[in-house]
Amino acid sequence: MKEKVVVILGPTATGKSHCAIEVARRFNGEIISGDSMLVYKDMNIGTAKPTAEELAVVPHHLVDILEPEASFSVVDFVERAKALITDINSRGKLPIIAGGTGLYIKALLEDYSFNSVEEDSDLRRSLEAEAVELGAEALHQRLAALDHEAAERIHPNNVRRVVRALESALSGDTISQQGAEESPYDALVIGLNMERAALYERINKRVDIMLEDGLEQEVRQLLEQGVSPDCQSMQSIGYRQMVWYINGSMTYDEAVDKLKQATRNFAKRQITWYKKMPYIEWIELAAQPDYPATVGIICEKLVQKYR
Repeated sequence: MKEKVVVILGPTATGKSHCAIEVARRFNGEIISGDSMLVYKDMNIGTAKPTAEELAVVPHHLVDILEPEASFSVVDFVERAKALITDINSRGKLPIIAGGTGLYIKALLEDYSFNSVEEDSDLRRSLEAEAVELGAEALHQRLAALDHEAAERIHPNNVRRVVRALESALSGDTISQQGAEESPYDALVIGLNMERAALYERINKRVDIMLEDGLEQEVRQLLEQGVSPDCQSMQSIGYRQMVWYINGSMTYDEAVDKLKQATRNFAKRQITWYKKMPYIEWIELAAQPDYPATVGIICEKLVQKYR
């Protein structure tokens, strides 16, 4: 018998966490975060992390497990998520993955294999020379063409990390692009989506709320704690733009515009990833979503799937 797992995914700002919590409450479930940023402690506002009250409603996993300086990858996620799915099923509960990092979910559900990339000193020297000759930005653009997600995480000026990411991309993917012929899980995968203009308006409002809630102060506090602006977590959307403002690289209004634009672009990339996952059962949300009705639809699908 395959292990059960429910996944609720979708582009940012579609209400995945809210729906997952309610479904978990009704079906004796536990939530596994499928978001690459919720793993970090002290990074709450910019990650749109559920509140302490929401986290207390049902058990949550892969939330607040790492310090901001730590690295976290798809390999780490799959390893931890697999163990959690087995544990939650063994206790007679329902594992529910909530999150929007498409690569993480796809790699888990399709049982991707992972390959370690051996160090290639000649390739590394070549890439470092390219950075000197053509500039860091050109090297970063090359990375973006090969691995969008890695380029999104790494600042163009962090040449060492850009070079390492390019090594991985050019020496053979760290992930096999061919997963198993059949998923190891008895999975119900629900996608939440809404019309693009409505989604973008919702994203812009969400950013405004993050700023009102103290995103700038959160970033300042992290920097004061000694968290490097070059580490993986601080290169993510929201934190990177606030660092630019704080260090004087741009005005506050410019940083906010960049933040909103980056979030909208991120949503677009998420949707692109989901198109590679034909097993998603989509629910289209209105501009003003009726979440009780949406949760009802998810619950109906869940009952039909596992009855």
